[in-house]
Amino acid sequence: QVQLVESGGGLVQAGGSLRLSCAASGRTFSSYGMGWFRQAPGKEREFVAALSRSGGKYYADPVTGRFTASRDNAKNTVYLQMNSLKPEDTAVYHCAASTWCSGYGCNRSSSYNYWGQGTQVTVSS
Repeated sequence: QVQLVESGGGLVQAGGSLRLSCAASGRTFSSYGMGWFRQAPGKEREFVAALSRSGGKYYADPVTGRFTASRDNAKNTVYLQMNSLKPEDTAVYHCAASTWCSGYGCNRSSSYNYWGQGTQVTVSS
């Protein structure tokens, strides 16, 4: 029922910035936990950041201090501001919505009910 559409990916040089957006529709946005995940070629999907239903924010160690997740409930949109990008950040980035996760449980892919199609982020060295 919930639809998620990511945008904002692209090609950037190392040290640059990108802002990803994820627009949601179908249900009350503010009641969902929202997460960002990424998958690089040859690697498994990994957690990037999450906004829990209770308002907490969580980040994976490799992006802590560089990435910032936020949400605009009026626009049914979540964002991922990515600064100081590194080649290791190159991946397809997906947003996801969970109707039930809480706390650090929102850091697991299995906690999410709905997924966007992904947007490519490529960081050149």
